[in-house]
Amino acid sequence: MALAEQTSAADLSFGVEGATPVEYAAVPTLAFRVRVENAGSVPVRSVLLDTQIQIAARLRAYGAAEQQRLGDLFGTPERWRDTLRTLLWTRVTLAVPPFTGHTVVELPVVCTYDLEVAAASYFGALDDGVVPLELLFSGTVFYSAADGRLQAERIAWTKEATYSLPVRVWRETMDRHFPGSAWLRLSRDSYDRLRAYRARHAHASWDDAVEALLGDA
Repeated sequence: MALAEQTSAADLSFGVEGATPVEYAAVPTLAFRVRVENAGSVPVRSVLLDTQIQIAARLRAYGAAEQQRLGDLFGTPERWRDTLRTLLWTRVTLAVPPFTGHTVVELPVVCTYDLEVAAASYFGALDDGVVPLELLFSGTVFYSAADGRLQAERIAWTKEATYSLPVRVWRETMDRHFPGSAWLRLSRDSYDRLRAYRARHAHASWDDAVEALLGDA
């Protein structure tokens, strides 16, 4: 396999056409429909596509309740000029099958409800609207030379796309697995103490135990 010449025979560009929850996934998963176009002169044999997805938090407005909930990420609103920043959501690698001209592929993104993960905490703090996303693409494209030899070419680091993800789509994705719920990770010691408290007071559920503690506070 030979490396391609400096000139790009496979000139790829990317765009996001939409995002929907994956219906039968084992864990909460969003599928982004990514359109890949080849303006080059050769058919694409395959693409090993690396995608980094970032949350461009500065590109939307926030209500008072959202600002309060985002305090653990960005501090108080008067500091946001300095602290409001882009957040890394995830990185995904996808194998794109052969195509000529253009193709649309589904990019699966697993969503977590661990509120200690910055992206999950950010999503969980929003009431409505959209989340401005930046998708940065890299990886390798494979194609055949005129003599049939397989060629490999790196995707330029300048390839990117933007997408406004509706908050309701993220919530629908999470509610398919955890309807009306949120997850909080505790240390083993804290969990043992909470479990003992629940047993001691005969609370029927974890919610009842936590509500009782909040009431006492």
